[in-house]
Amino acid sequence: MSPLLSLPFMENDRQRVEKALVASVTTNDAYMTEIASHLISAGGKRLRPIFAIAGSQVGNDLVATDEAIAGGVSCELVHLGSLYHDDVMDESDMRRGVETVNAKWGNLQAILAGDLLLAKASEIAASLGTEVAALLARTIGHLCEGQIEELRHTYNVERTVDSYLDSIDGKTAALYSTAARIGGLVAGHDRAVVDALTAYGTAYGMVFQIVDDVLDLTATDEELGKPAGNDMKEGVYTLPVLHTLAKGGKDADTLKSILGKPLTVEERDTVLKIVRTNGGVDVAIEKARAYVADAERACDALPTGITSDAMRAATAALLATPHLFWNCKTPLLHLA
Repeated sequence: MSPLLSLPFMENDRQRVEKALVASVTTNDAYMTEIASHLISAGGKRLRPIFAIAGSQVGNDLVATDEAIAGGVSCELVHLGSLYHDDVMDESDMRRGVETVNAKWGNLQAILAGDLLLAKASEIAASLGTEVAALLARTIGHLCEGQIEELRHTYNVERTVDSYLDSIDGKTAALYSTAARIGGLVAGHDRAVVDALTAYGTAYGMVFQIVDDVLDLTATDEELGKPAGNDMKEGVYTLPVLHTLAKGGKDADTLKSILGKPLTVEERDTVLKIVRTNGGVDVAIEKARAYVADAERACDALPTGITSDAMRAATAALLATPHLFWNCKTPLLHLA
């Protein structure tokens, strides 16, 4: 559990987020409301609203204001809208233990419902002022840029590490950064604090995605709830894979000869073994550690208190997942 969830008022604030999310997508059309609220009803960690709330509470540790809740809801709606669109692109049929919108109602409805969620997010952001509205609009653009960067390198064994980092900065870190920044803005924090919150959100998002990508390669099918190595199977080559390819040698040559196309089950097992045993996981975790250090430096610039302490602990906690260290040479205590 993230240390942010243990903050004194967070459980109550999360319940307020849930109610506000449902209200935000309730329309006069019951059919549209059902589709738009489908993934909200399926649940979720609500990390982005939590970041907005925490950003607003830095230095005061008080119950979140209505503006902070609204800011968090706007970010969560952007996240949900992107999931609707992602599931169409990936032709996914399950999300959070339920049928995806595209599987249940079709691609056209899923795309339009995703657009509605983005529109509702923009409407809420506009109610918080022009700066928040412009910030959210830029973030939606960054999400698209990050996703396009990933798509344009699908099955590309020559993909660079910089391309990977640019992609996850846009498609993942940008929204965490924006959520924390919105929390700071609506709370009226000093600009130095708002900028530190922004830097923190970016660093957390980078760690979050690197960890998620490593888990796709190191955890078992049962632990993931889906086949391990699914990213490679779909042609998305993440940090451990890219470093293994760049390392050179016989295993890298074998990996390159297999990748570049959809994988059979046997090929997936072969490439998983190669990536797990050639140091790419270690390199990825070391990169994540560098972003943890960035997050800690950002926390140094925040007012002291239980919220900033929880934020500091939250990023390091991402590296405490045991499955990250499958056959990893770097000691756990050193990483955490």
